[in-house]
Amino acid sequence: MVKICGIGAGYVGGPTMAVIALKCPSIEVAVVDISHSRISAWNSNKLPIYEPGLEQVVNQCRGKNLLFSTDVEKHVHEADIVFLSVNTPTKTRGLGAGKAADLTYWESAARMIADVSKSNKIVVEKSTVPVRTAEAIEKILTYNTNSKGIKYQILSNPEFLSEGTAIQDLLNPDRVLIGGNQCPEGLQAIQKLKAIYAHWVPEDRIITTNLWSAELSKLADNAFLAQRISSINSMSALCEATGAEVSQVSHALSKNTKIGPKFLNASVGFGGSCFQKDILNLVYICESNGLNEVANYWKQVIKMNDYQKNRFVRRVVTSMFNTVSGKKIAILGFAFKKDTGDTRKTPAIDVCKGLLGDNACLSIYDPCVIEEQIQKDLSMDGVEFDHPVHLQPMNSTMVKQVSIVGDAYEATKDAHGICILTEWDEFKNIDFQRVYDSMQKPAFVFDGRNILNAEKLREIGFIVYSIGRPLEQWLISMA
Repeated sequence: MVKICGIGAGYVGGPTMAVIALKCPSIEVAVVDISHSRISAWNSNKLPIYEPGLEQVVNQCRGKNLLFSTDVEKHVHEADIVFLSVNTPTKTRGLGAGKAADLTYWESAARMIADVSKSNKIVVEKSTVPVRTAEAIEKILTYNTNSKGIKYQILSNPEFLSEGTAIQDLLNPDRVLIGGNQCPEGLQAIQKLKAIYAHWVPEDRIITTNLWSAELSKLADNAFLAQRISSINSMSALCEATGAEVSQVSHALSKNTKIGPKFLNASVGFGGSCFQKDILNLVYICESNGLNEVANYWKQVIKMNDYQKNRFVRRVVTSMFNTVSGKKIAILGFAFKKDTGDTRKTPAIDVCKGLLGDNACLSIYDPCVIEEQIQKDLSMDGVEFDHPVHLQPMNSTMVKQVSIVGDAYEATKDAHGICILTEWDEFKNIDFQRVYDSMQKPAFVFDGRNILNAEKLREIGFIVYSIGRPLEQWLISMA
């Protein structure tokens, strides 16, 4: 029986290994992590991450050919193939701070593999890493195991999952990318990994490249997607200024087959663990190679995203008589997108901090994000979000004006305004007449996801702001 070990039981490692176990019952899959609490959660009835369909997959395989363990060294030692899915957050200090990827956890995992290995192994990069990271992995493994006569092949197999649809993305991927050395041994390793995916992925969707192309493709993929979001968000500002309707512009663009319909919904901004981190990484690589014009081009994608969040906050404050001091603002949605509990780099963090900076009182409701996570997110700075918990500071004074509540009606009671920051489906079904009756007047709705019927809200009596849509007279006069 082929044995696979996945190091890292997070958003990538856990679901990916579970689906491999589901589709390859003859392969023994071990998911390992040094976090006892995380592994305990994977072995419980309450998984550590929320992802539609994940629980069913885990329940089908756990205890058969899928196990979760903290005995990292044992399962790495026994494995034929080791998947590395450890965090590669942005550096917070030192050379490249604020841009470069921090490879501390990745290097530690590579050294551990070298220490415990007694047989040849294929090591697969799943984490998003800088170009030529595989070369560094190979050096660490080779220099630490020369005397053992062990041989390694390094493959790059980046993930292209979208949170909220990760299981479907894994079960029916639009492509699987495998990069490896183009020597006979490297090509053989590529074929071994390709054979695993071939259990359920059509061969024409499995793309093979050299190592460097695979590593760069992942960074480029996220950069291009983020660029589309920033592009349509830039149009949303122009639409508001000219009276155009951004959804109509998006629809017209989507009918151009060279552009297509995806990632053309204007919003308060993009979030998640990957987009900003990977663009910053790309910027750092460009600068390191003297490509400053290229670096500046990609920096603008992040600048536009920051501009969109700041613009939203300014709209809230200026609309409400140029101050939200002491006013209750209901925040509906905190996750960076619907169908996930992930809050990493969610635009809600910057919007909430902006409102708190004007002394607002926030009442936050999200169906999947717990109070502890929200308070922690509002206390952290910059790029700390993806580092271990013990390195994440907690400053309780920052969240005194924040309350976390159990439903939308509690959040909006006696509020002056509502901010929709996540496109949860349940928000479309709220009884807004009931909400309006319980709010302070005038009552405002600021729809950061364009999911509500603005005209119906105005008929009830709300003053409504929707991103990229023509502004009503109140908003124009208060700007």
